[in-house]
Amino acid sequence: MTVVSAALYALIGGGALLALVRLVRGPSLLDRVVATDTLLVIISAGIAVHVALVRDPTLVPVLVVVSLLAFVGSVSVARYVGGMLLRSRTGDGRDLGLPVAAEEREGRS
Repeated sequence: MTVVSAALYALIGGGALLALVRLVRGPSLLDRVVATDTLLVIISAGIAVHVALVRDPTLVPVLVVVSLLAFVGSVSVARYVGGMLLRSRTGDGRDLGLPVAAEEREGRS
């Protein structure tokens, strides 16, 4: 193991440790979600560094799956939280989160 690979693994491990601390401490749900997403990105980076250093392409599908898991998780949480924030209704029953053009299209169909 060279000095460069040891430094890379140490930096990735330190980042993972800091993300785990944020995941445990919170304090809000969104902090924990961001920490989880960061941890998945760090895991992806660790797998990519390992694949590059060892030159073993058999772990590339694992890298793709972890990356897709991180992306889908981030998008789904963002949509869920965004939907929660925009659900308040006005007096006429229109949803505040929809643009005017989208509301008009919904009214026609």
